[in-house]
Amino acid sequence: MKIIAPLLALSLCAIANPGLAIDESSAAVQAMGRLNGIALACQQPALVSRARNAVVTTAPKTRGYGELFETATNASYLEHGKGGACPDAATLASNLAAAEKRMQASFATPK
Repeated sequence: MKIIAPLLALSLCAIANPGLAIDESSAAVQAMGRLNGIALACQQPALVSRARNAVVTTAPKTRGYGELFETATNASYLEHGKGGACPDAATLASNLAAAEKRMQASFATPK
């Protein structure tokens, strides 16, 4: 019973502050950041540049989206540094292309 009050308060905060909820656009930016972190860790500078440019040219230039991208990039880079295997360049480029399409679709409709 003691857990109900905090859960209710958290739910009300999420409803009152919709900007705090992760929407499709935010998830797409985070996915691009994760791929950017892997590209950085795997020393794929062309793919790093492509990921950054996709965010800059597709997402609105707001602090929130920039922080999502940077946070996801840093977390992915650090996680990959713990012994993750690098995918081949073609696989990483294919994943990046899919993430670009997802991001373009998520920002195509007015928010």
